[in-house]
Order: sequence, then C-alpha cells, then structure tokens
Amino acid sequence: MAFYEHVFITRPDMTEAQVKTMTEDFTKIIKDNGGKVAKNEYWGLRTLAYKIKKNKKGHYILFNIDGPHPAVAELERKQRIDENVLRFMTIRVDEMEEGPSIMMRSKSSGDYDRRDSRGGDRPPRRFDDKKPFVKKPDETKTENKKTDDKKTDDPKTDETKTDETKADETKADETKSGKEGDK
Repeated sequence: MAFYEHVFITRPDMTEAQVKTMTEDFTKIIKDNGGKVAKNEYWGLRTLAYKIKKNKKGHYILFNIDGPHPAVAELERKQRIDENVLRFMTIRVDEMEEGPSIMMRSKSSGDYDRRDSRGGDRPPRRFDDKKPFVKKPDETKTENKKTDDKKTDDPKTDETKTDETKADETKADETKSGKEGDK
C-alpha cells in the first residue's frame, strides 16, 4: 500500500463539531475502501492566501493515509461533491512523518509572531546598539555661499545699475525733445 498526505479546507462558517463529524465521515470512506488514516490533525481556522469561493478563512485538516489509490480516489470524489469543502490536495509520500506535522510544531512552540517563526540564520534586530544620528553639514549651503560671493565681487550692484539706466533714459528724452524743437 502507498502513503499519502491529504489536506483539505472547509468553509469557515462550520463549527468545530461539524468539522469533526465531517472528518469522521471521510475517515470511514478510507476504511471502507481498504485503507487507514494513520494521523488526523486539525490545524484550526486559518486565513487563506486568497479568496476561495468568496471565503477569506477556512478550517484546515490533515490526513496521513496508508491505503490503496482507489481509497484516496473515492475520498477525493466525495470531497468534490461536498459543498463544505473549499479545496483539497493529496500528495504521495515515500514514508509517513512521525510526530506532529510542521504546522502543529510551529503552533505548539509558542511563537505566534510571524517574523520570529520564519527561522533562518539571521539574528533578531537590535536597535539599541546603533550609533546616534549625527546631522551632516548641508553641502547646498556652501554652494549658495560661493554664488553669493560672486555677486558681491561684481563692482556694479543692482542699485548702481538702476541709477545708470535712469540717467541714460533722461539723456535720451532730452535729445528727443531737442530734435523735435529744431523742426
């Protein structure tokens, strides 16, 4: 006989008692077809990665099945018909996993924070060992000072330019009025 891992998701509006009776019915289907359910785990009401049939959550159940393929095929056929089952997936494995599944191990470890439960070899972040923030002098201010210095080096300032232009305008007016008077 072959070994299978079978996970199925039921609708979120079902109670745990209803899920338990459904699990017993599916276990009976396996037994009637010559197989046995080695392990049965209820993972709880969990959030789905995306909506399935307009549901955001679902009850997850895992079966470890030791039985022939026709038993698993009959289980899948019944789950396709059942409206309370949102999704199911069956995988053939080489050997059964001893002890609780990965999902149950992560639940029992007491880590409910997603970031800590990811594992990996990175240590947790520490913010108390950082150096205090030191503001650097603004480089744009030094560039502005250089352009201001160039303006002051120019011998003609804005005031003197306006005086010169006024004087030129008065001279031009005098010459025009003088020419008009000659005619």
